[in-house]
Amino acid sequence: MRLTKIDYYIIKRFLGAFALALGLFTVIIMVFDLSEKIDDFMRNDAPFSEIIFNYYINWIPFLLNLFSPVFVFISVIFFTSKMSQNSEIVAILASGVSYRRLLLPYILTAIFLALVSFSLFAWVIPKADKTRVVFENKYIRDQQHYSASQIKTQISPGQILSIRNFNFSDSVGFKVSLEQVENGRLVAKLYADRMIWNKKTKSWRMQKWWTREFVDGIEIIETGAVLDTLIPFNPEDFFRKNDDVQMFNLSELDHMIASEKMRGTGHTFFYVTEKYKRFAMPLAMIILTVIGVSVSSKKSRGGIGLNLGIGLLVSFSFLIVFQFFLAYGSSGSLHPLLAVIFPNLIFGIIAFIMYKLAQK
Repeated sequence: MRLTKIDYYIIKRFLGAFALALGLFTVIIMVFDLSEKIDDFMRNDAPFSEIIFNYYINWIPFLLNLFSPVFVFISVIFFTSKMSQNSEIVAILASGVSYRRLLLPYILTAIFLALVSFSLFAWVIPKADKTRVVFENKYIRDQQHYSASQIKTQISPGQILSIRNFNFSDSVGFKVSLEQVENGRLVAKLYADRMIWNKKTKSWRMQKWWTREFVDGIEIIETGAVLDTLIPFNPEDFFRKNDDVQMFNLSELDHMIASEKMRGTGHTFFYVTEKYKRFAMPLAMIILTVIGVSVSSKKSRGGIGLNLGIGLLVSFSFLIVFQFFLAYGSSGSLHPLLAVIFPNLIFGIIAFIMYKLAQK
């Protein structure tokens, strides 16, 4: 099916309104964020060039993409309401164009924006986020967060690592123990005064260590000054924040999921939900586009203001429902795939009903 001049007109209006929404939000969010972090920037002597190019240039795309379904929805309602108030929609339909055919340029534009959004989520934002996190670690995040005490974590099934104190800046742990448990019974234990991360070999070096191992009921003890190990754990794992998951592209996210499954921790659900979310959010843009057209394609007494009010209500309702199910998916209370399917399914049904009503 060939696109007509009307189709190109609608696509142009759609993209224009979307770009305007992104621009306005970018200015607003930068002003608020800068006012909140200006003290950190000045206290830590952050160069202006790094603030712009290492922080905002890499942070703004993530934020805009996160709310892109809302921007799409508001954009559709805004320009379609104006077309409706100017009787352009009535004229298009009166010329013999069906309501279903009217939706075509909207759907095509929404699909294009969804593909762009998915590409950003999958490949562009993870790379940009690594640069942003380096900047935040240097100029924003409180340095006291880079030390921790009384760490205890399962690094693999049956292997439990305990560290009394850990300093992230030096990647050094103090008073370390590594227990190997099989069938609920302790079979080996490694103690060390210090553990030091070797960046070149990606391994831990134990200093002043000794081990206890039980073989056929006999306890074997060994001691030494230095011991190189291959403990499957990186210094970043001690201080990783949930927000830092944005740094992972899809292949890195798959690796993290496999790693968490191997360790037997409860974080697996969080990473799996994040992976499915990157597919679900772009799909939501198409669903919300259909709802937006259905709401705003007919004249109403309240005009554009009423339609925008409805748009904001539906947008925030979608975000609340989406975050509600994401929370259940991340905690493991609901299967991660279902957690991202249900919001789109709910609003997909709403979109279908409103589309049918708009045709009457």
